[in-house]
Amino acid sequence: MISRYPAHWAADGVLADGAPVQLRPVLGTDAPGLAELRSGLSAADVARLPARWAQRSPEELAGHLTAAGDPAAAGHPTITGHPTTGDSGRLAVAAVLRGRLVGTADYERIAGSDDAVVALVVEAAHRGRGLGLLLLEHLIAAARERGVSHLVADLRAGDDRALRVFHAAGFAGAETCPHTPRQDGAGQDGAGGVRVVFPTAQTPHTRGISRALEQRAEARSIARLLTPRAVAVVGASRQPGSAGHEVFRRLLASDFHGPVYPVNPAARQVASVYAYPDVREIPDAVDLAVIAVPAPAVADAVRACAEKDVRGLIVVSAGFAEAGPDGRARLAEVTRLARESGMRLIGPNAMGLINTDPAVRLHATFAAGDPPVGRVGAFTQSGALAGTFLTEASRRAIGLSTFVSTGDRSDVSANDVLQYWQSDPRTDVIMLHLQGFGNPRKFARIARRVGRRKPVIALKSGRSAADPTLDALFTSAGVIRVDTLSQLFDLAALLASQPLPAGRRVGVVGTSSALAALATDACRTAGLEVPPFSTATAEALSDTPGRPEPANPVDLGAMAAPERFERALRAVAASADVDAVLALITPHPAVEELARAVRAVAGSGRVPVVASYLGYDGMPSALAAPGDGTVTPAPGSVPSFASPESAALALARAAGHAAWRSREQGAVPTLDRLDLDRARRAAAAGPTDGTWLPQELVGDILGGVGLAVWPSEPVTTAAQALDTAERLGWPVALKIADERFRGRLDVGAVRLGVEGPGALAEAWRTIRAAVGPGDMVVQPMAPAGVSTVIRMTQDPAIGPLLSLRLGGAVADLLVDPLARALPITDRDAAEMVRGIRGAVLLVGGAGTPAADTAALEDVLHRLARLAEEVPAVAEVLLDPVLVGRPGVVLLHAGVRLLPPGTDPESLPRRMTGSGVEYFR
Repeated sequence: MISRYPAHWAADGVLADGAPVQLRPVLGTDAPGLAELRSGLSAADVARLPARWAQRSPEELAGHLTAAGDPAAAGHPTITGHPTTGDSGRLAVAAVLRGRLVGTADYERIAGSDDAVVALVVEAAHRGRGLGLLLLEHLIAAARERGVSHLVADLRAGDDRALRVFHAAGFAGAETCPHTPRQDGAGQDGAGGVRVVFPTAQTPHTRGISRALEQRAEARSIARLLTPRAVAVVGASRQPGSAGHEVFRRLLASDFHGPVYPVNPAARQVASVYAYPDVREIPDAVDLAVIAVPAPAVADAVRACAEKDVRGLIVVSAGFAEAGPDGRARLAEVTRLARESGMRLIGPNAMGLINTDPAVRLHATFAAGDPPVGRVGAFTQSGALAGTFLTEASRRAIGLSTFVSTGDRSDVSANDVLQYWQSDPRTDVIMLHLQGFGNPRKFARIARRVGRRKPVIALKSGRSAADPTLDALFTSAGVIRVDTLSQLFDLAALLASQPLPAGRRVGVVGTSSALAALATDACRTAGLEVPPFSTATAEALSDTPGRPEPANPVDLGAMAAPERFERALRAVAASADVDAVLALITPHPAVEELARAVRAVAGSGRVPVVASYLGYDGMPSALAAPGDGTVTPAPGSVPSFASPESAALALARAAGHAAWRSREQGAVPTLDRLDLDRARRAAAAGPTDGTWLPQELVGDILGGVGLAVWPSEPVTTAAQALDTAERLGWPVALKIADERFRGRLDVGAVRLGVEGPGALAEAWRTIRAAVGPGDMVVQPMAPAGVSTVIRMTQDPAIGPLLSLRLGGAVADLLVDPLARALPITDRDAAEMVRGIRGAVLLVGGAGTPAADTAALEDVLHRLARLAEEVPAVAEVLLDPVLVGRPGVVLLHAGVRLLPPGTDPESLPRRMTGSGVEYFR
């Protein structure tokens, strides 16, 4: 049969030095590039390769590798092959950098085997950049889809460079042999060698290596944007107030460490700096170009930057995604040009970048004002909101390490910037304003990893009915969600200046009984405790030995002496009774002394200290610790909140994050009884019109991850029901097949424990009378258990989502499911089971024996694995799942597939309009 390569085999990757590169199957039009690549190999290079490379001329090799290509097939080659896998027995993928083919990897199957011999070639000038690893990873993913189980590489003795590439990819299973015969029919010359045989199936080890390589490459690509040696502003206008003029002015005013070149064909100078008519006429290298020309002219500016060999672009121009069909067409063209030219792109509609590092001093935005230097990384998609971010950071004295505004996110996304911040030593806290997700699964994976060391705070615009699923994503990833911009900056100020609280107990010390009462109520509303003090703490607070002070909160009175105030603060902060201190300061004749007392106690660092100081929010100078001026806020500074309510809310969120961080992360378990090819074949054979799949396909899909559905047979007549029951064995359950009434004992749609022909006939008549005509289902009786419902859905905004709840009619109406985004660790699954409403029925207690929760958790893990490995599955509904003592029974299962062309989880890497996406 003839089968086109899947579109997701065309992808974009990032090299180890941060440069983007295109990866795709070899096309028929690649013959000249392949011949040039082969011609450029040294004799030693050729000797290392399989016979299909070594024994062919450059032209013959190019013809061999492109023989299956069909340039007319919409840019995708075609292949003739196996009727199930479509595999022709060979496949070649190419790496294209700035329009040139600079590397390729290919395999050819060994006759009569599921193994294939692999060849990997990278142009000498581009070796050492991680290109071989990207090609190998891309080829492995495609080979896995085509049913190749192992790739084999026969290396000559001493070929350490090639061996390092294979080992770096995680495939350490190399065999050393004195003589390695060629698997493609050509013998070797007798020299000893090394055979590397590695499986195409992913393992936790190889997945971990791939993700570590991904993180380093993406971090470097963002670092290249943030640390340019020279910047050009294309469209640098002489008109104040225009975007191009203001960006250029900000770059000059920030004292950027390198040259800044204005580009303006209509002006000889901009701000007294010589202007070039075209970026290509700048005599020196340019690393970063800010493009501020009208939208129709942006594409030409990008082409000029590509010819100039610019490495990164910021497009601040508007008129793209928001401008209807014409704007979207311009966006697609600009994105394509940037990718083909190997340039990372921020925007269009972006505000730009700021890097406050004193060694860089990059302010490439047109926003007014410079934020203080600090340790908070800030990201916003909205260009319009970026100015508010910078203004608020300055007003509240929240210092930034870096700031990124991506606008339309045609390339660089929040995921890329998170990868950078993970390893950036100048960033300790991360705040995000998000309008959408490019790849929510990748976001969850990265944020979970980053959040273990650096808090990630997110404000998601647009409250909607999808909020529960968004909360599931953030909960799974450990992201701290806030509801307003004010809350975002409140929490950033706290986390940037004070340690995380070890628990939820707060000590309140103030100079107003009314404010102390408000603070106590606010803490309890936020889920914090204001516990009574122990005798030891009360004695430490007392001025008179033997007469303990009143319990928490501590009200010292409006005219409390500063010394008394400081002594009380120190006693509370030193107490084992609290995990945080909230200081309340109202107008006072010695208010500055009170502030110094708060600052002095906060300097101890044992517990976080926050204040509500005269109604100020931010970092008033009275609470700012003196520092050397290089970082704001300086260590020991105390954030102030406009009200006790905002202080309590920030402390509660910080305590929740501390609890998430302190618990064991868990691991994704290794599962047995997997046959993922069976599941993939069944999914490929099913209808994609949104209907529930036939039960035989459901059985194969779930069987591929080791799940078995309880026997169930549809019947249309009472006589068929009797024959089926006799064959399955009595007793049986008789149910209406209509999914609206599945499990509805309360309306008479189900009869259980039916024993014998007479009882079956009566059950048939009873169900008909209750719910009317329709097919029915006969099942053998299952063991008793707690009824639960498990669902996996591909949420369009969040990605795969796994939910769990109790089953039954009452639960259907009253109980919201507990949902988590992928990945699901063993700890996540355990918390889901124990966190649902009515969990006591599962975990036992009050005389109720425990159900087999481990078996239920195993089902959750297997559905998560199905979502990972067979992404064409749009929904799985297991309703009900009976959790027994021991074991589980899947009484009913439904599966639906995604419509064609909407598969969200392509195995190799790909870049979309939402940014670079690595789905594995």
